[in-house]
Amino acid sequence: MTHPPAPRIAGLRALQAFGLSLSALSLGGFALLSGAGPSAAAAVTPGQAPSFTLLIAGRDIVYCYYRQPCKDQDQRTGLAQPPNTDTVMVVKVQGTTVHALNIPRDTNVGPFDRYRSVALQKINSQYFAGGPEALVKAAETITGEHIDSYVIVRTDYVERVIDALGGLDVTVPEPGIEWIDNAAGVNLNLAPGAHHLDGKDGVLFLRVRKGFGDDYGRIDHQKQALTQLAGKLRTPQGLAALPTILGGIGNGVETNVNPATIAAMRPYLSQMKLSFATLPTDDIPGTFNLAVNRERLAQVWGDVPATPPNPDLKVTVVDASGENLGPALTRALTALGYRNVQVTPAPRSGEASQVFTQQDVADAAQLADTLNLARLQGERFPVSAGEVGILLGADAAESLAGLKGLGAPTIP
Repeated sequence: MTHPPAPRIAGLRALQAFGLSLSALSLGGFALLSGAGPSAAAAVTPGQAPSFTLLIAGRDIVYCYYRQPCKDQDQRTGLAQPPNTDTVMVVKVQGTTVHALNIPRDTNVGPFDRYRSVALQKINSQYFAGGPEALVKAAETITGEHIDSYVIVRTDYVERVIDALGGLDVTVPEPGIEWIDNAAGVNLNLAPGAHHLDGKDGVLFLRVRKGFGDDYGRIDHQKQALTQLAGKLRTPQGLAALPTILGGIGNGVETNVNPATIAAMRPYLSQMKLSFATLPTDDIPGTFNLAVNRERLAQVWGDVPATPPNPDLKVTVVDASGENLGPALTRALTALGYRNVQVTPAPRSGEASQVFTQQDVADAAQLADTLNLARLQGERFPVSAGEVGILLGADAAESLAGLKGLGAPTIP
């Protein structure tokens, strides 16, 4: 989404090598219907949406020589660069509610040990050290959640899926993005503003941190893109992409999910309500490693109860709907008791409509429930304490079509 001035909206952008809830559940999930690998059981009751917890991670392509990927992408020796998992998410499915938690790549697994390698204590090194089982165990240690199964996706698979879904709409913040890595054959140059990216450039954009501040900024803009891709999966184009998605098993997707679990979810996909959060952390002095903050985690992830409308809450609406829905939404929110609503017009954007916040999760939950939109919590979204943002993308013309009926206010 474009929002002049650019710095105000710089945090609201795309994804990395992958990982998320309904979209990755479906990208990694529909593929599971072919039944690859040993299955991990989860509770499935006929006629009810299943409940389970899933780890989803995006791993790099491994290189054996300069600019030459290894023929065997599962080998562990003779590598020029190991396959880190810089995108790690824990996804908790509870019936038709999906809660996704991003874990920053530098998060320490367990208490920090100053006598051990600093790098080997980070979650992003666990997959290479011990495979998906070690990564699952690390995520359980960090979050305190039992994880039923895992889906690991490779960047080349993500590229194919983005192409099959018709590309990715993104907005590049000032001063633009230039990422050149000759060793990996990367040459990405994007001017500030709106872009429609194919799979190759989409994956590169999703991996880059420049322009988004740090890993937290990258995580936040990943959530926007995942919401966009999730919406596409429910369209005829998403159904047409199934052959590509199904082709991932053994060719970019590694999983132990029970196919019966995913099959049981299919009737409920259109009803799924998404929420996203970033694992709260504290710095570990003298290192770049991060320690989980369990107290704050309970406040941002999972079933955060919605509160009654807070009349003092500042609500910032970014209207990129292309239908001028912002004023109508303002009138609707004012009628509900919100007294401080501001609208910023923006060029029409293909990014998905959503509610976003940093700290005010309960207030965001109330607005997300009212508007039936995804709720995103993050550390770098462009809102302050006491403020919740609402992005109206082009999809709002359909998902919030009732706003059109409000019309313009009558002037006596």
